[in-house]
Amino acid sequence: MRAKVKWVEEASFLASSESGHEVLLDGPPDAGGKNRGPRPMELVLMGTAGCTAFDVVHILKKGRVAVSNCEVAVDAERAETDPKVFTKIHLHFTVSGTGLKAEQVARAIDLSAEKYCSASIMLAKTAQITHDFEIVEV
Repeated sequence: MRAKVKWVEEASFLASSESGHEVLLDGPPDAGGKNRGPRPMELVLMGTAGCTAFDVVHILKKGRVAVSNCEVAVDAERAETDPKVFTKIHLHFTVSGTGLKAEQVARAIDLSAEKYCSASIMLAKTAQITHDFEIVEV
């Protein structure tokens, strides 16, 4: 896997992925940015949420569970001093579907957290990661 980041101007950078996608990263105005894109650490959280959401949907579908939507809200805390690594991360899953059982959703989330989600497993080296979920019947 490869990626490239190129300085655009001031605190803006264009990140390019090997798969051909681009994301504009930008810093806050007090650091010279123009707030035109996510901060790099925000992108880390977004990627982690995407990684685990992918796992949960995949695991539920593989188990022939009628899942129709999955959203993950992430709240995080960072260290006060440099390097300002994440110290706490909480993932709240909202899983929608027909006839979903709490045990199925909990198992899918646990499997992602313990075995499949490379991003959250990597971040768990510095952060306490917790999660909870709610089920929405549709």
